[in-house]
Amino acid sequence: MSGQDSATPPSGAASETGAEPRQDRQTAGAAPAARAPANRITWSDEAPPEPPRPGLFGWVLVVIRGLLIALVLGLGVLLIIPLRLIERLFSGPRRPVTGPWVQMVCKLCLLVIGLRTTRIGKPMKGAGAVVANHSSWLDIFVLNAAMPVFFVSKAEVASWPGINILTRVTDTHFVTRDPKLARQQAEEFAERTRAGHRLLFFPEGTSSDGRRILPFKPTLFQGFLDPALPEGLAIQPMTATYHAPKGRDPRFYGWWGSLDLGPHLLAVLSQPRQGHVSVVLHEPIPVAGETRKTLCAAAEAAIHEGFEG
Repeated sequence: MSGQDSATPPSGAASETGAEPRQDRQTAGAAPAARAPANRITWSDEAPPEPPRPGLFGWVLVVIRGLLIALVLGLGVLLIIPLRLIERLFSGPRRPVTGPWVQMVCKLCLLVIGLRTTRIGKPMKGAGAVVANHSSWLDIFVLNAAMPVFFVSKAEVASWPGINILTRVTDTHFVTRDPKLARQQAEEFAERTRAGHRLLFFPEGTSSDGRRILPFKPTLFQGFLDPALPEGLAIQPMTATYHAPKGRDPRFYGWWGSLDLGPHLLAVLSQPRQGHVSVVLHEPIPVAGETRKTLCAAAEAAIHEGFEG
């Protein structure tokens, strides 16, 4: 879960992801990327489009959709607590009930927004994690609606207004950029994986404008090679492609760079007729016998293959 940021799966030694040439919200644990030559223009040098401002009818939609989403999330948080207590008695750390519950909450939120979704492929079975491209705060709903997952994010996100509610509903796994905590966080990662939790990572290290896939960071995949992880571990790539509403900028759903959450949130909620998003669940990639670079290359190739940009 991330709002333009993501985190690296912890390993025995602290690892860091890179950051794109220009990014106001830098990835947790990210190291500054080398600056592009002065005469070289990159996609991120172009200013994000100004989110369209709501008209009168748009404000009506904002109020209605906003209240309904708040109601759905509020009930989701309230009900997940007793559900989890009961679930723990019979299933321990596993989430056979609350995982699908969160998935249903996210589907309801997308229904309220009016964003149509299609899914190709099936969720993996057995021990594993998920990696996906990252375009928007909407990924929180879209990816969780496609399959029950638990986002991995930097610890600071837990205090972001609005986003912090979503992290509670989706049971986000937070990591801290502190070498002293690396071993502890690696053990927590392994424990959740053994419990059947599908932890989801964003290998790009940040969000794009939704019209492209950024280069993956091989260092992220080092965490999947930790010997403490279950045998037979696999990684399932997931591709999400956003299609803007008719007449809107193709990057309408992308949230990146200097875009503030508030105006972008209003633009999406006030849109009368939404676009749609397609999600592809690719075949899982077994970790055994791979290196961080080969895992990265295989996952990136799969996600590119399913992208419709």
